[in-house]
Amino acid sequence: MPHLLHIDSSPRSDRSHTRGLTADFVQRWQLHHPNGTVTYRDIGQNPLPHVTEEWIAAAFTPPNERSHAMQDALRLSNELIDELLLADVIVAGIPFYNFGMPSGFKAYIDQIVRIGRTFLFNPDDEESPYTPLVHGKRMIAVISRGDGGYGPGGRNEKNNHLDPHLRTVFRFIGVNDLAIVAAENDEHGGTALINSLESARRELQRLATDIQPQRADEFSDVKNWEFPPTFTERLSAPSDVLEHKN
Repeated sequence: MPHLLHIDSSPRSDRSHTRGLTADFVQRWQLHHPNGTVTYRDIGQNPLPHVTEEWIAAAFTPPNERSHAMQDALRLSNELIDELLLADVIVAGIPFYNFGMPSGFKAYIDQIVRIGRTFLFNPDDEESPYTPLVHGKRMIAVISRGDGGYGPGGRNEKNNHLDPHLRTVFRFIGVNDLAIVAAENDEHGGTALINSLESARRELQRLATDIQPQRADEFSDVKNWEFPPTFTERLSAPSDVLEHKN
């Protein structure tokens, strides 16, 4: 049966436009997939921790060499990655803060973009050292913006650092099918906001109706992969060397 991962990242509750829009999408998706299941993750009201030095050291240690403390440091990350891998469709509500994403959603990205789980690294492959591991997913990013014109060709397009960031990071782990649906003009209000919200709602209804799950074997590429020796060597280096986090 199809499975949907629903993420909200706005700190606001009832006044959040993204929460209302993602809720509408989920309701419509469930109507068209009555046997489907949904996992809900609210990282706006329940913020995720940012990665720490202990987290980074654990992530770059081969699984069979991790201490109990390292395993604990990655426990939430593993839970979030498992949610992602089990989903056929992901819908994420993401408000537009200061031309980018809120720190809470960046914390989510840092928890799920992890070597050996969502991507592989081969230092011997100079042309293409990274291999994505998250396959067969479709993602809808629901964005709310205070002003307008941030879309392609718009007057504010050059200031839109959220859309390209999302496309880059999710493509990096293998989520190539990413639709961005935006509601704009919150700061202007009135008809401009109402029309933008209605347009976003119609597009989300269309996506909820048309979108079909594409299952894939997410773990096929990781079976014979091993952590590069350079990572193990770095664990004995001074702590400031461990600052690299892909």
